[in-house]
Amino acid sequence: MKRRELITLLGGAAVAWPLAVRAQQPAKVPRVGFLFYGSPGPAPEVDAFRQGLRELGYVEGQNITVEYRYARGRVAQLPELAAELVRLDPDVIVTPTTPASVAAKQATSTIPIVIAGVADTVGAGLVADIVRPGGNITGFTSISAELGGKRLELLKGVVPTASRVAVLYNPADRSNVLVLTELQEAAPALGLTLQPLEVREPDQFEAAFAAMTRERANALFGVPGVLTFEHRKTVVDLAAKNRIPTMWGHRQFVDVGGLMSYAVNFYDQCRRAASYVDLILKGAKPGDLPVQQPTKFEFIINLKTAKALGLTMPPTLLALADEVIE
Repeated sequence: MKRRELITLLGGAAVAWPLAVRAQQPAKVPRVGFLFYGSPGPAPEVDAFRQGLRELGYVEGQNITVEYRYARGRVAQLPELAAELVRLDPDVIVTPTTPASVAAKQATSTIPIVIAGVADTVGAGLVADIVRPGGNITGFTSISAELGGKRLELLKGVVPTASRVAVLYNPADRSNVLVLTELQEAAPALGLTLQPLEVREPDQFEAAFAAMTRERANALFGVPGVLTFEHRKTVVDLAAKNRIPTMWGHRQFVDVGGLMSYAVNFYDQCRRAASYVDLILKGAKPGDLPVQQPTKFEFIINLKTAKALGLTMPPTLLALADEVIE
């Protein structure tokens, strides 16, 4: 073989060889960050998100990687955990609840963020417009801040003579502040006076219940949030011990013995968050995806708890309930 022919042959092989290697390289596995308010272990919200991924053909450890970070019920931990996820440079970050979403927004303005169960996306400063978010954030809102009037109305339906309602909330949780504001606006029309009770740490729950007993509150609304979610069994047991009828802002509280709740299906929002993750991984921009609002809310009653409190649930309320736990 002539020298020129040999050089040409080798040159052609040098070009073809890298192309063949590149063709054999596996496709990049997308990485998703999941900033969770709770603790490691079984959690319906996490399971719902995983279910949503499976329905779309994603299998963790095979064609998608999910990095989880757990705040363990501490709002103050969320910014640090959000920054940690951002350093991993994921393709998308998923943030159930308002505090997690706010922490992620503060940590990045470029990585797409899919929110779920946020009480008020505009009020929390996450997006300027739910129809055209325009930035790096989109997802699903629970509009929990808008449900104050309905929740108090249902609570008064159980305790018609109620004039004073305690409100258990965490001022460090932006969603709690937004919900309290709505409750304060709705209360006068129902002839109710509110007694806001701040709880920032788990060891403050007992003092809050002592205060509502001392001030003779007739009923209680428990604002859902990072702190109360993590310690829901504690606050539900304290409500039972103090024999106070309570409306909760999430069905999880009723599942562990709370009296009743009126809220969006938070698990469904976490499951559906996977659909927005899928769209973004396929090239959609979060700013072009509208924030979706719920069209259905669930009214859950725990009849066993009502009987333990000596309450007779009006037939009209039982007829309205989406689920009655007996």
